[in-house]
Amino acid sequence: MRRMKKYIRIIMIMAGMLSLASCSLEEDTSGIVSPYGFFKTEVQIRGAVNGCYDPLNRIHDLRYFIAVEGTTDLATTNNSAQKDARFDINPASPGAATNVWQYCWYGIRYCLSTLAGINRSPLDDSEKSHFAVETRILLSYYYYVLTSFFGDVPFYEDYVETDEDMLRIAKLGRMSAVQTRRTLIDELKLYVPTLPQIRTSDQEMNNCGAAMGWMMIAKMAAWNKDWDDVIYACEHLESIYGDLNQYDYADVMFRNKNTPESIFEINHEYKEGGIDYTTPSSLAISTIVMPYPKTAGTSIYCGVTIPELGTEAKCYTPLRPSTYLKSTVAPTGKGDIRRPYNIATEYDGVKFNNNSSWMGPKFWCPGVYQHYDGNNYKIFRYADALLLLAEAWCEKGVYTKSVEYLNMVRSRAQITPYVFVNAIKLRGEIRDERGRELFGEWGRKYDLVRWGIWYDQVLAYVTYNVAIANVRPCHEYYPIPDVQCARSGGVLSNPEYDKYNLTGRE
Repeated sequence: MRRMKKYIRIIMIMAGMLSLASCSLEEDTSGIVSPYGFFKTEVQIRGAVNGCYDPLNRIHDLRYFIAVEGTTDLATTNNSAQKDARFDINPASPGAATNVWQYCWYGIRYCLSTLAGINRSPLDDSEKSHFAVETRILLSYYYYVLTSFFGDVPFYEDYVETDEDMLRIAKLGRMSAVQTRRTLIDELKLYVPTLPQIRTSDQEMNNCGAAMGWMMIAKMAAWNKDWDDVIYACEHLESIYGDLNQYDYADVMFRNKNTPESIFEINHEYKEGGIDYTTPSSLAISTIVMPYPKTAGTSIYCGVTIPELGTEAKCYTPLRPSTYLKSTVAPTGKGDIRRPYNIATEYDGVKFNNNSSWMGPKFWCPGVYQHYDGNNYKIFRYADALLLLAEAWCEKGVYTKSVEYLNMVRSRAQITPYVFVNAIKLRGEIRDERGRELFGEWGRKYDLVRWGIWYDQVLAYVTYNVAIANVRPCHEYYPIPDVQCARSGGVLSNPEYDKYNLTGRE
């Protein structure tokens, strides 16, 4: 563990981050330690690349989970004091945006510094090139989160080495998210085929390999509506992962780590020499996904004894499945094996008080102690890729292929095959199927925004009165924090929030 921390410290120093309170584009770079003397062995390179994973754990926390799952049509956070749950956000009080912005840029700088070091390394290309591709895949993920969360953001791929570099980057301002994704897609299409074409679970330490690379291409291409690239990338994933029915749906539970169907997970248990982390934090999502309230000092949750959750858990105002999810998207009586994993109405045959329903055991952390969350967070799975194929073929008008891929997912869920009626109904069914299959996997808001229906869905299906009173169309993307706009000298701004007078300034 000490060795791993040493490597992370080194890469942080190399990227000039140790002295930063937040990620600004105008820092003093005089204290940056040059990485020219590093990257001389594979062990050093591996340590540096591992450091590039470090910010992921700081991004994927309770606030980000609420922002991308709890502000959608499928989940609600009634009575939560969280600003994100109440849509009480603006540039001066940006909620989850503070951490997402800061740690995505940390990740990007770690990646760029590491790529520069790998490029200068005296090792032969055959020894170091796969590390560079892995780092590029991580780089694309950080930009994917930024562009999905904020829309247009600055984009650069240069190692920041001098004050002149920093001043140039500080003047970039917002840049086209579409073009940023296009650039990253083109780069990944060059590099991902050079990696072993294997599942993430077969990667050493479950790190980012070809599977994650193809998924990043598919995800960014779906945002850009580049359906040919979605198909190109997801067909590669199909050749790697094969028949979906070979993967047990029960493995989607967050407690089941680095399972064969997974493409990308946020790891939360440290392993010597690996890329995993623990989260003894009040911002772990375990605190908002259990039945509520909990009887102090017992394992009684909402009136029902749940021994697997133990007696020591801390519970806050919870995220809950919405009425729309329970009654329309995933109603009872359909034989869908996914529903009891996603939605908990009972435990061991005993109903919760007041016939209430909660986030299902898919999200629960067994034996949770206080705020500790030892689960992995599922981000991307193979079923997601198959549903992207269904969506892409639908948008291209090849409905037979679209239905074929849709029914691959329905087959494993043990629900009846879909029969084509028309394009509009098929599109709606694919969207609902994504809700049933991928509920709570950190992506529902992104789907709704890229489909152009987020605001309408929130107005139609969110029942939390405070949230509805606050929500505005500009909330489909988060604002860049005011402090960052100020540090950029006004180059960065939030014009969509200005339209609704949501500046947060007196």
